[in-house]
Amino acid sequence: MSAARIIVGMSGGVDSSVTAYLLKAAGEDIAGLFMQNWNEDEGSGCRAEDDRRDALAVCGRLGIPFHARNFAGQYWSEVFEHFLAEYRAGRTPNPDVLCNREIKFKTFLDEARRLGAEKIATGHYARVDCLDGAWRLLRGVDRDKDQSYFLHQLGQEQLAATLFPIGHLPKAEVRRIALEAALPTARKKDSTGICFIGERDFREFLGQYIPARRGEIRSVDGTVVGEHEGVFFYTLGQREGLHVGGVKGRPAAPWFVVGKDVPGNVLVVDQGSDSDWLMSIQLESEPAHWIGATPGPGSFECSAKTRYRQDDQPCRVIVRDDGSLQVLFDSPQRAVTPGQSLVLYRGEECLGGAVILRTDARFEQLHREQAA
Repeated sequence: MSAARIIVGMSGGVDSSVTAYLLKAAGEDIAGLFMQNWNEDEGSGCRAEDDRRDALAVCGRLGIPFHARNFAGQYWSEVFEHFLAEYRAGRTPNPDVLCNREIKFKTFLDEARRLGAEKIATGHYARVDCLDGAWRLLRGVDRDKDQSYFLHQLGQEQLAATLFPIGHLPKAEVRRIALEAALPTARKKDSTGICFIGERDFREFLGQYIPARRGEIRSVDGTVVGEHEGVFFYTLGQREGLHVGGVKGRPAAPWFVVGKDVPGNVLVVDQGSDSDWLMSIQLESEPAHWIGATPGPGSFECSAKTRYRQDDQPCRVIVRDDGSLQVLFDSPQRAVTPGQSLVLYRGEECLGGAVILRTDARFEQLHREQAA
C-alpha cells in the first residue's frame, strides 16, 4: 500500500474526527495517527487508551489506515521538564504552547514524513494562508474556539506542511457534520485542561514532583492573614483555594493573589479583583518568535493577548537588539503573569509571541528594589 499524502493527527475527539472526514470527502489520500503523549498512571484522568480506541473507530468508519505512536518520552523531556522548572521558579508556564511546538508540529511532523506523507492535518481552530511567498497563521473563524494563541511558536516550515480543515468553521457546524456523518465521536465531550493532570486535583499532582512547603499568606501591608500550601500552587489573580476570610478590621471582600515571594516562601494577597497590585501597563519578554519575517530593532503598533480568550489589547511593541520585547499597553492590564505567553496580532494575522519575563506591577517592582 502506498503512503498516504496527508497524515491526520487523530486525538479521539470530534474536531480531529471531522478534520479527517472533510479531507476524505474532498478526495484526499489520508491516514490517521494517534499520539500518546503521557503514560497513564493510577488516578490519572488522562484516558489515552479510551481516546486511542475512539480514534481507531473513526478511522475504521472512514476506511482509512490507522497508526499509533507513543511520544511520552519526548513529551517528558521537551515539555514536562520545562513545565516543572518554571513552577519551581515561581512562574506559571503554558505547556500547550510548548507541546504544539515540540510534539504536534515537530515530533509528529517528523513521524508523518517518515511514513511518506507530504503534509499533516490537525483539528485546531486556526487557518493558514500564503501571501507573497510567506506563510501566515490566521485566527480561527470561531473566535470562541480560536487556537492561534497556542500555535504562535510555529514557523514557516511547519505552516507550509500543515492543514487546518476546520479553521473556517464554527464549533456548532463541526458537531453537526459529525452527527450527519455518524462519526463515533459526534457526541463526545470536549477534553479540557492538561492531559497529564486530567481530573485530579492540581496541587496533589504537582506535589508529586515539587514538594509542598507551607508558608505565610500576607496582605500587601505585611499582615499575616493565612497560610498557604506552597507558593508554586498559586498564580496571579487567583481567588480560589486561598481560604482567607474574616480578617479583623478588613472588609468582607474576596482576596486575590497579587505576588509570590518564592525565596521567602510568602504568598502576597490583596482584596478586590481590580486591586492596583494586580495591574500593569508594560511588560518585558524573553526573545520573541516571529512566524514571518523577523522585525529589526525598533517599534510598531499592534494588539496582544497575555492569556487565552482575552480580548485583543492595543499596544506598542519595542524590539530590542537581543530580540526581547518591551510592550506598552494603551490601558492597564490585570494579572499579567510571568511564564505565560504574550501573543501578538495584526488584524486576523498572528505575528508570533514570547514568554513574559516581568511586568511593572507593584509587587514585582517592590520585590526587584528589595533584591537590588
